[in-house]
Amino acid sequence: MSENIKIKKVMFAFGTRPEAIKMAPLIKAFQEEKNFETSVCVSAQHREMLDQVLNIFDIKPDFDLNIMKPDQDLFDVTTKVLVGMKKVLNDYNPDIIFVHGDTTTTCACSLAAFYKKIKVAHIEAGLRTGNIYSPWPEEANRKVTGVLANYHFAPTSTSENNLLRENINKENILVTGNTVIDALFLVLEKIEKSSSLKNRIIRTISNQYELTDDRKIILVTGHRRENFGHGFRNICNALKTIAENNPDIDIVYPVHFNPNVQKPVKEILSNCKNVHLIDPLSYECFIYLMSRAFFIITDSGGIQEEAPSLGKPVLVMRESSERPEAIEAGTVKLVGTDYLQIIEESQKLIDDKNQYNKMSKAYNPYGDGKASAKVLSFIKSIL
Repeated sequence: MSENIKIKKVMFAFGTRPEAIKMAPLIKAFQEEKNFETSVCVSAQHREMLDQVLNIFDIKPDFDLNIMKPDQDLFDVTTKVLVGMKKVLNDYNPDIIFVHGDTTTTCACSLAAFYKKIKVAHIEAGLRTGNIYSPWPEEANRKVTGVLANYHFAPTSTSENNLLRENINKENILVTGNTVIDALFLVLEKIEKSSSLKNRIIRTISNQYELTDDRKIILVTGHRRENFGHGFRNICNALKTIAENNPDIDIVYPVHFNPNVQKPVKEILSNCKNVHLIDPLSYECFIYLMSRAFFIITDSGGIQEEAPSLGKPVLVMRESSERPEAIEAGTVKLVGTDYLQIIEESQKLIDDKNQYNKMSKAYNPYGDGKASAKVLSFIKSIL
């Protein structure tokens, strides 16, 4: 009987580091199933940072579009992915293709699959701000993908409701929690179990920033296109003021390689004694540094989801968020790119123990680390 079971071909397509982190636990789950042939296609929209994650989770791409080039814009990424996927889908012809979230790779891969009438499964579906230009281009990317997708894996009931409002059939939506929590728990477990890995992580970080127990760390990340220019200068000036007002606290900022980020950051923050500008870290190192941080200032979506599991308050440098659950849970607060608001809210967390404790209570609205198992079970039932 089992010999007659048709092996289904499943493809995972993504291009950036955050997507790789969130897809990794799913890929691992599908690779363990004998009734699925699992393949991985990367666009390498972020080359170096993507490869770091693939190495950590021991994932070897079967197809690599390798599109990254200096100064590429959204037109370059979209057209290269769309044309590149034509050949990949012609050669491999999967039964279903998994895409993730809201990147330009996700949007272009979904369109390519639609042109080939291949089913699309959208992980982290249904996030919305209601403003097509915030975040830009992500809000449009995920809405387009939502129209093209056949199956929608929503991280929360809020995301599910967004999809239902857009007339997506309820039978094709599953609330799973977010796979980023699966990835976080996998890596934390790996670090806990291996003292040699933990020591290697501490050594790697200490090559750029000396970790000590007697100084609090504010961890900063920032890379979003919508903040480039004036917004980024505001952010950097606010960080400079926070550093000057709190000489006993270190600000550690792994700086994204994008020149639009590097230029203002280095211009404004290079000479601040207690601001440490370091290279982007591997996922393992970043998770460890996040666990050591006092609080986090970021414009990242994934960090808003991960930090509550670690009990870390997050100030989000964006005007709107497609992750209202964390704001409602009280673990995240929006500060935008407003110079005074970033300073004011940071200082509250530094000075006011009650405010800090209120935000650091480790309640995570994004799930229990079992999202991948739920997705796998659903796909087994329909393919």
